[in-house]
Amino acid sequence: MESNRQQKINRLIQKELSDIFLLETKKMRGVLVSVTNVRVTPDLSLAYAYLSIFPSSQGKELMENINGNVKSIRYELGKRVGKQLRIVPDLQFYIDDSLDYIENIDNLLKK
Repeated sequence: MESNRQQKINRLIQKELSDIFLLETKKMRGVLVSVTNVRVTPDLSLAYAYLSIFPSSQGKELMENINGNVKSIRYELGKRVGKQLRIVPDLQFYIDDSLDYIENIDNLLKK
């Protein structure tokens, strides 16, 4: 069960990461990265961010790029939330493949 503070930080980090990825993906045509969920540990030292990438065929390549640039993303996040958070949490990114899963189930049900 998450505390009220964790929920607020989850929403704050999700909003700011979404803005960061929006600015970065404008440079790349035809790619959309959205932050679907963020979970912060109870000690607020680690944040798990789940990303939905469209088109999903480029997901693995983009995740490698994102995981290679975690420090710069955390730095940018720190500049944005530095006044609200005492410590900017470390970031771990994961692919949220729930949309692909839903699409697969729909295709199976149509058959």
